[in-house]
Amino acid sequence: MIPLSRPRPEGLSAYIAVTAAYWAFMLTDGALRMLVLLHFHTLGFSPVQLAYLFVLYEIAGMVTNLAAGWIAARFGLTATLYAGLALQVLALVLLAQLDPRWSIPLSVSFVMCIQGLSGVAKDLAKMSSKSAVKLLAPSSQGGLFRWVAVLTGSKNAVKGLGFLLGAALLAAVGFVGAVMAMAVTLAVILGGVVAFMPPGLPKGKKSAKFTEVFSKSHNVNWLSGARVFLFGARDVWFVVGIPIYFYAVLSDGTPSGNHAAFFMIGTFMALWVILYGLVQASAPKILRATQRTQGDLIRAARHWAMGLFCVPAALTLALVLSPTPQPWLTATLVVGLLAFGAVFAVNSSLHSYLILAFTKSERVTMDVGFYYMANAAGRLLGTVLSGLTYQIGGLACVMGTAAALVALAALTSGRLHPPPSAP
Repeated sequence: MIPLSRPRPEGLSAYIAVTAAYWAFMLTDGALRMLVLLHFHTLGFSPVQLAYLFVLYEIAGMVTNLAAGWIAARFGLTATLYAGLALQVLALVLLAQLDPRWSIPLSVSFVMCIQGLSGVAKDLAKMSSKSAVKLLAPSSQGGLFRWVAVLTGSKNAVKGLGFLLGAALLAAVGFVGAVMAMAVTLAVILGGVVAFMPPGLPKGKKSAKFTEVFSKSHNVNWLSGARVFLFGARDVWFVVGIPIYFYAVLSDGTPSGNHAAFFMIGTFMALWVILYGLVQASAPKILRATQRTQGDLIRAARHWAMGLFCVPAALTLALVLSPTPQPWLTATLVVGLLAFGAVFAVNSSLHSYLILAFTKSERVTMDVGFYYMANAAGRLLGTVLSGLTYQIGGLACVMGTAAALVALAALTSGRLHPPPSAP
């Protein structure tokens, strides 16, 4: 387990419980995203319609993160964690009520609303888990970075397994069977977490005011801006563009061909997110965080963003030079996107550490909620652009947009500076 700078048995137990609950949630979150995307693509939804399915999910995430920081400060982190898990169970049960006889507009509206509920659930659980790390982790810089990296990296590895699980369940038991199986499993896990959650997380404060969610910190605000562009750059290809492109390349239109395409797309998406999670968990070692000052890590955030820009820029050039799918192009995309995932993971891990380093313990839920509101705004931006750019200019337009957004993230990261008290 993670070495601690001093004995904190209760804090460690709570950290383990929070991490386990977050893992369970993210497994269903990843599976649900893949289920919805592939199921509705086979029903004939256009790229823009597919993007619409996730728009309310991201909008709900923005609103939730703003409110969740205040709710957690007032009612406690365990309350928001339990609420996130319970709402995800409800969303899964409701999604199983979808009727294939409904019209496309009705189906889109229904799924958008359910995805919005799932977005509320995801960001309640996410804000609770990330805020808990600040309060439970060892006080040393290296200890905080390690605990953040382990929680975030393991979460993404589990979410990657969720992508594979979603594709496999869709092929094996169909859409309704898959979502109901996940609802039952998550409900059982929620019951276990409520029953066995140890002490260690703080209770709420009745004096917390909603107006406090808006940060006055220069660094928190600029880091939140960089987060918008960074996650927009990922989701612009991740949500719709790449899955639909690979489906067009891999499927022959037959039921068996569709199932094989589902499996291969789900496997790729799972491997991408698992790689992303593993690199995130290793980021403190990659960056030699214990040997570097906070100023060094702030500068590293800008440099790694500049390095990330090169990957989508190179893929855009490859797609422009070969506008029709070729075996070498598919292989180049796979390798390039895996490289994007590795470099992106270091960027994301740096951001996750810096937001906790910049905030103070007394307002951690407020600043983390504000920061993850920006995270959701970036995902919303990427989601909308994913369907739109793919429909306008294909995958080359998608990857070109990703490169532009990464460049903006690098420029925004350049506005960060060490706090006066930091080394």
